[in-house]
Amino acid sequence: MATSNQMTRLVGKLDGLPNGLKQGLQSFLLGNVVPFLGTAKLRFDEVSQERVVVSLRNRRRVQNHIKGVHAAAMALLAETATGFAVGMHLPDDKLPLIKSLKVDYLKRAQGDMKAVAALQPEQIAAIMSQDKGEVSVPVIISDQSGESPIQCEMIWAWIPKKRN
Repeated sequence: MATSNQMTRLVGKLDGLPNGLKQGLQSFLLGNVVPFLGTAKLRFDEVSQERVVVSLRNRRRVQNHIKGVHAAAMALLAETATGFAVGMHLPDDKLPLIKSLKVDYLKRAQGDMKAVAALQPEQIAAIMSQDKGEVSVPVIISDQSGESPIQCEMIWAWIPKKRN
């Protein structure tokens, strides 16, 4: 079941563009939705109703004292992928809010990072039909070696934009 909301319409305008151009423009436009994302220079590699893939290059701007991706930047990566996965299905009259984020740091990260988030059909149905609610959004974070240096649990809530 396809959703039409402000975010899907924005992403849909880029359909048909060559992939390299589409990714850069998509990252710029979606980075402006939440200004901090542009500051961290997160890259939106894939944004669809099926999944969201966001990546982060390991460069000085996001590094810690041992030249790896900073712990907070890794959490931002997970929060961004899960938030946009929810946002791709959220009706325009609803507001997404992060309710809880739990990040377990398992091992030292190697190089660049990638987050992949996707929702189950029953989660999508709840987001689209319930006035307010919450959902735990699965996300897989991997580093350049293909390993998962962190494990996350992201719980997103949604509420009506207008208060009663």
